Order: sequence, then C-alpha cells, then structure tokens
Amino acid sequence: MNRDRNHSPQLDPTIENLSQAIFTVNRHAKTAPNPKFLYKLKHDALKKLLKEGKAKKVGLHFSNNPKYSQQQSDVLVVCGKYSFHLPPSKSDFTYLPHLGKLDKNVRNPKAHLSLYEAKKLLSLYTGLKEEKTQSNNNKKRYEKPVFKRLGENYF
Repeated sequence: MNRDRNHSPQLDPTIENLSQAIFTVNRHAKTAPNPKFLYKLKHDALKKLLKEGKAKKVGLHFSNNPKYSQQQSDVLVVCGKYSFHLPPSKSDFTYLPHLGKLDKNVRNPKAHLSLYEAKKLLSLYTGLKEEKTQSNNNKKRYEKPVFKRLGENYF
C-alpha cells in the first residue's frame, strides 16, 4: 500500500512541480511551529523563478494582515497556475500597477504533494538546507515540590 513512501520518484524542477511545492510549503508554514525556514524556502524559490523568467510579478495587492501600519501592500507573483504574495521592494511601487484589494474568489488549485517532497524539491532547487534544531537542553528540569509539616518554617 504505502511501501513506496520512502522511495518516491525524483520530481523534476518543472514550473508546475516548483509552483506546487511552493504552494505546499506556504500552506504548511502558516501553522508550523517554526515557519521561518519554510517562508525562506518559499521566498528564495520565488526569487529564483523570477530571475530565470519562469514567474512574473503582476501587481500589488493590499495586505489582509498589515503588520505595523494601517495599510500595507504585497507583490502578486504568478508562477504556472499558482499565484503567491511576496514583500515588495521599493522599485515595485514605481513599476507595478496597484490592483487594490485581494479577490477572495480567486483560489490556487489543489496540490497533491507532501511537505517532505516539497521541501526536498525546493531545497535542491534553491540550495537551502534546513538546520536541525537541537533539543532544548536549556529547559528547566522539573523539581518536586518540598512539603513541610504543618507548623514547620519554610526558612
């Protein structure tokens, strides 16, 4: 049944496979305990696709979740059948048209790719490696509470 799980065929870095991998990584990053690496992987993969001409910046959208200001814009990037958002650079504001609010009815197609395969494909494509986090040895160990008999002094 699932005997081929560890021996999945090598995915080719086609535009469709890369955009599905970016979509999968982005979807999982929203709920990951440590999303920094996943967002870095998405960002670097999209930057490389833009540089190679395999993706295109379409315009600017108002951000749904602005950080420190009342209004913030994100760059809309289209890659294959998928669209993504990236933080804008200063030149993006002069060269790209502003598209207004994000249309809630436009959705990316479903991707049937596991997070493991997506991370593997994007790591090979970008050259980024995930640093393994060591177990937290800094955590305080549990200490049993000390109970004194009734009337005994704690000091």
